[in-house]
Amino acid sequence: MAKPQKRYVCQACGSVSHRWAGQCADCAEWNTLVEEAPSVVTPFHAKHNLQSGGRAVQLVGLDADIALPERMATGIAELDRALGGGFVEGSATLIGGDPGIGKSTLLLQAAAKLASAGRAVAYVSGEEAADQVRLRARRLGLGAAPVQLAAATSTRDILTTLSMGAPPALLVIDSIQTMHSDTIEGAPGTVSQVRASAQELIRFAKERGTALVLVGHVTKDGSIAGPRVLEHMVDTVLAFEGERSHQYRILRAIKNRFGGTDEIGVFAMQNEGLSEVSNPSALFLTNREEGVTGATVFPALEGTRPVLVEIQALTVRLASGATPRRAVVGWDSGRLAMILAVLEARCGLSFSSAEVYLNVAGGYRVQDPAADVAVAAALVSALSERPVPVDAVAFGEISLSGEIRPVAHGALRLKEAAKLGFERALVPVAMTKGGEDSGLKLAGFRTLAQFVDHMLGRG
Repeated sequence: MAKPQKRYVCQACGSVSHRWAGQCADCAEWNTLVEEAPSVVTPFHAKHNLQSGGRAVQLVGLDADIALPERMATGIAELDRALGGGFVEGSATLIGGDPGIGKSTLLLQAAAKLASAGRAVAYVSGEEAADQVRLRARRLGLGAAPVQLAAATSTRDILTTLSMGAPPALLVIDSIQTMHSDTIEGAPGTVSQVRASAQELIRFAKERGTALVLVGHVTKDGSIAGPRVLEHMVDTVLAFEGERSHQYRILRAIKNRFGGTDEIGVFAMQNEGLSEVSNPSALFLTNREEGVTGATVFPALEGTRPVLVEIQALTVRLASGATPRRAVVGWDSGRLAMILAVLEARCGLSFSSAEVYLNVAGGYRVQDPAADVAVAAALVSALSERPVPVDAVAFGEISLSGEIRPVAHGALRLKEAAKLGFERALVPVAMTKGGEDSGLKLAGFRTLAQFVDHMLGRG
């Protein structure tokens, strides 16, 4: 009989190698290759024809009259918004975030609300003892909620317990990296264990109609730890973002088979837990009555929700020969370099001898390309020491040719700005048609040079 071939699996990226090495050839991580026991392949299994001998699968049409799974609204509006309306029966949701960001707190609050509404909810903690979870529930004022609590790490024990009675409507596993399946070898948290445990839990959820929520750890670069296939196995992936030094938290939908992606829910961390923020713009705007140089308000868009944020810029002139520094917080540093290059090449402004610092107020992260014009306005204002009017917002995308291009959902951005008391907007010229209904005074610009001339009062 042939000797089974050894295989080594990278714990960071999941790549497979047939010999051990100190560094993974795919992700370049060190000391992440771990030997994994291969599955036994017999000659019968290798030669068997899979086109026969199986169980026939029922095929249905798209218009079949079948009861669709229902949604369970948690009662937390911001969480329901990110989920697309609530948890779906038989779905699997993966939520990841930095340690201490509030994942367990949010899920405990959602579990308590559903349990108080009459739903059967099971909360299984693999990181904390049951008494620790109860102490947190009492601190949050949720001690009386009828949540079924357990502290376990064996996937077999958990599924055996849940199969003894009626399945719960919601099952929370905190966290999937602590679960262990005795069907394969390996320590909890390894690629094979995470994959096997998640597969068994998801199979139980699909068969019994339970909404499953898996809490996932994150790596140092912010991505969810474990095999990448874990994100493909689940129906919804939520990322809990924010800095522990700041009060707010953002729940972002990265993948959602039952709703739209890029939706966000905004929360504020308080003594009694996470509270909803119905008006996120209030978190990211500075209350000021007079104009400040280098500050511009940008109406960002997260899914279907407009959020007004303040973009701040600072330029410091250096002596000749010194290397200027570029520091960015909350935006793409590569895009800042592009905007600076366009301002120098197309508008005649010189930033080569100045240090440039760019910050998005409140720790908010902007990924919208419509922020180009707002960033350019902040940079020009900081360089010329001319403040942008406090009642104005700016948005638009800048091309390498210096053209200001229109962006999506302009009417929604203008409507949100008008609702918060702004009176004018600096926008691409193509968006001035039909934008008067927002109640704002629109100033349209075709090129970045025209926009700079307007800010500097040169025409």
